[in-house]
Amino acid sequence: MAQICDNRRRRRSLRVWGLSLVMVFGACSANGPGVIGPHGGKLAPCPDRPNCVCSDADDARHRVAPFTFREGSAADAWAALGAYVSALPRARVVTASPVYLHAEIRSRVFRFVDDLEFYLRPQAGGIAVRSASRTGYADLGVNRRRIEAIRNHLAELGILRDP
Repeated sequence: MAQICDNRRRRRSLRVWGLSLVMVFGACSANGPGVIGPHGGKLAPCPDRPNCVCSDADDARHRVAPFTFREGSAADAWAALGAYVSALPRARVVTASPVYLHAEIRSRVFRFVDDLEFYLRPQAGGIAVRSASRTGYADLGVNRRRIEAIRNHLAELGILRDP
């Protein structure tokens, strides 16, 4: 009887390890970010999955409000945003220009990559935002919470209008 239980535990343990390896290697072999960056004055649309939010999205499921900075503080908002994003845990700034910022954020456990994008629109008084997971289907609201945390931080600094 004890031997049967030990065999079951071993098989279950092997299944868990096998699933873990599949998830880890799947995350490591994830494709690049795909279509990102500003195109025609807008950030790339979200795919038909709930793991993306974007201020340029037309549908409520993916839509998040752009960052709106206080009058005349476009340069301050952009500098503070760049400094904050580059200091985020597991973040790597990939592209930084005077009007566009792209960073990759890796998840803590499985090292999945999310793309975080910002597009400065000084004439409109704001910054377009996009946060999207490269792999998987759902993100349990991680991308939306990330955008809102950044918004709240910049609002606390007095750079953005209150959310």
